[in-house]
Amino acid sequence: MSQLRLRFLSILLLYCIFFTSSFLMINALTCRPDQIQALLHFKNEFESDGCNRSDYFNGVMCDNTTGVITKLQLPTGCFTGILKPNSSLFGFHQLRYLNLSHNNFTSSSLPSEFSNLNRLEVLSLGSNGFTGQVPTSISNLILLTHLNLSHNELTGSFPLVRNLTKLSFLDLSYNQLSGTIPSDLLLTLPFLSYLNLKKNQLTGPIEVPNSSSARLVYLSLGYNKFEGQILKPISKLINLKHLDLSYLNIRYLIDLSIFFPLKSLLILDLSRNRILPASLSSDSDITPSLENLVLVRCDISEFPNILKTLQNLKHIDISSNIIKGKVPEWFWKLPHLSIVNLVNNSFTGFEGSSEVLLNSSVQLLDFAYNSMTGPFPIPPLNSIYLSAWNNSFTGNIPLSICNRSSLTVLDLSYNNFTGPIPKCLSNLKVVNLRKNSLEGSIPDELYSGASTQTLDVGYNRLTGKLPRSLLNCSFLKFLSVDNNRIEDTFPFWLKALPNLQVFTLRSNRFFGSLSPPDQGLLAFPNLRILELSDNSFTGSLPPSFFVSWKASSLKINEDGRMYMGDYKNAYYTYEDTLDLQYKGLFMEQGKVLTSYSTIDFSGNKLEGQIPESIGLLKELIALNLSNNAFTGHIPLSLANLTELESLDLSRNQLSGNIPRELGSLSFLAYISVAHNQLKGEIPQGPQFSGQAESSFEGNVGLCGLPLQGSCFVQPTQQHKEEDEEEEEDQVLSWKAVVIGYWPGLLFGLVLAHVIASYKPEWFGKIVGPDKHKQVDPVRLFMTLDSRWDSFNNKNSVEQTKK
Repeated sequence: MSQLRLRFLSILLLYCIFFTSSFLMINALTCRPDQIQALLHFKNEFESDGCNRSDYFNGVMCDNTTGVITKLQLPTGCFTGILKPNSSLFGFHQLRYLNLSHNNFTSSSLPSEFSNLNRLEVLSLGSNGFTGQVPTSISNLILLTHLNLSHNELTGSFPLVRNLTKLSFLDLSYNQLSGTIPSDLLLTLPFLSYLNLKKNQLTGPIEVPNSSSARLVYLSLGYNKFEGQILKPISKLINLKHLDLSYLNIRYLIDLSIFFPLKSLLILDLSRNRILPASLSSDSDITPSLENLVLVRCDISEFPNILKTLQNLKHIDISSNIIKGKVPEWFWKLPHLSIVNLVNNSFTGFEGSSEVLLNSSVQLLDFAYNSMTGPFPIPPLNSIYLSAWNNSFTGNIPLSICNRSSLTVLDLSYNNFTGPIPKCLSNLKVVNLRKNSLEGSIPDELYSGASTQTLDVGYNRLTGKLPRSLLNCSFLKFLSVDNNRIEDTFPFWLKALPNLQVFTLRSNRFFGSLSPPDQGLLAFPNLRILELSDNSFTGSLPPSFFVSWKASSLKINEDGRMYMGDYKNAYYTYEDTLDLQYKGLFMEQGKVLTSYSTIDFSGNKLEGQIPESIGLLKELIALNLSNNAFTGHIPLSLANLTELESLDLSRNQLSGNIPRELGSLSFLAYISVAHNQLKGEIPQGPQFSGQAESSFEGNVGLCGLPLQGSCFVQPTQQHKEEDEEEEEDQVLSWKAVVIGYWPGLLFGLVLAHVIASYKPEWFGKIVGPDKHKQVDPVRLFMTLDSRWDSFNNKNSVEQTKK
């Protein structure tokens, strides 16, 4: 029996090793088989389609001696479901490290059974969707040094943590906790060095005993509902290095001098508070060690002269204030300055010469959305990110940008630049020159291996053709040349770019057929947005036009949005912009890579039928084929586009009915089929009833809501027409009777005479009992005729009753 059991355990162990990664082959040998089985049982409690065995077991560690699991770290997005109190998780009593963050336990409350894991030292449950109050039993985990409950939907008062005397890391940020912070919090947690309470609904003051000031180095209290003086106690925390007090919701002005005692402070965020103006212009020494200062939306009206004293400053963000005038020349001489954000102010330019930025140490410089005029300054030598969109710079784009080998992102859109596009596009990952007055053609000098991912030159005065050297940009994702004067045929050759996702050439002079020369397939492997409107394309689209358009599935970002490209950097985020004709409106849309999958062929001269293969693009959100000459019926395959929100087929020559199947598209918010040759009743349902009348006008044969006319005749009118028809039938019937009456009369007289001559006894049954009375043949016929009329009248009454 023992041999059989040993053999079974061996097989089970081999089974577990076979279905896990090579990591498990190294580490699972130290895990007992029953522990592995319990781990698989825990996995089966949830939907775990996005969690393969390899990823699951990579975060598992067991004790080398006992074989019990001591560490469990789930991969991001591994589990979906409710964490129940009877979960097998709470049977791992030897766990010391548990990280379930970034999963989906939505609608789950925090089970009090976590207290069963009383050997835990690290418990991380962030970004899971947990709701309700934090159970008081959490205070039983007295060995905890790290507790993370951030980014959930937890409510109630501040959790009981005073028993967790070994705690050094506590993160309760981005919840809905209310009430006050316990007055003895920092006193009872002597080792606490990290405290993050940002974005809750906490109120009241905070108390800081002197004895607790030695340990805390990170404190974030921003976006709460504090009232009263909470800054003075914080000034006692002399070892703080990171302090976030953004949006404290306090009424008084903050004096920066309150932070002078914090000599170790490196990062200070006071965004969305009001700063005392005098403290910004002070020449006194503020914290000399300060490296990052964030003063976003603080109603600052003058450039802060206090920055002169911050010789260690690396990152300054004074965006979204009301600062006027020019940026002082001394500012660029700060020796360690690396990241500067001056966005959304009223700056008019820079003090000094055009070379004022040249020798600055700045690498990331953003002064977008200001009122700067004149020629563009020569950028810093070490520039990585340079953004000046939405200003009023004039003249040529300086050629010195071509000598900045480190430059990655160049955004000079929405200015008044003239002249040609510099010929060094290959060096840059992002080039946005949109909405200027640039002339000439797009440089045809993109070399092989170019790093360009975004090229946006829309809304300029460019001419010529699309450069064939674009084929060298294998990383290209976003290409926009809309609203120029480019004259060319459709560039089918761009399908060789494996990563192209967005392509727009709206409002140019493109011409010719859209039918691909090879097999009629528009074979762009990853294309999602194709904007061809307002050109001169002609011909028809072959039936197989969309068959090979196989874009991969949309990915979901952590904030729940869809995205296609990733331009994120440790210090900046770049987002593409696109003009879209969407839901009947023409609008500029930012973050296009996170929201849309669209096709717009409107405003051309396309004809023939709309290909049924359009129904294969199941992730399509917007389709615009308006203002063409398409004929035939509306494709039934459109009903397969389950994500469709906007459909515009107006101003074509489409015929037939509107397919009722479109009513199954639950996201369809806008539809226009105006000015076609459609007929029949407009399908009824929420997708159609909420549309404007103008969405269906110009179709003589269409009827039904929301059009004014009805497909059904009114009952009174219908009865009137029926009466007129009955009257007409009666007139026709009497005419027939009159026509047939006289020949019948003559025939009857002859017949009566014959009968009277040969069978006189028949008359007794008809005219009366007096069989000896002489019978008049004419009277006999009249009698027969009147009885026949009586019979007909009787039948007519019965039919009417029926």
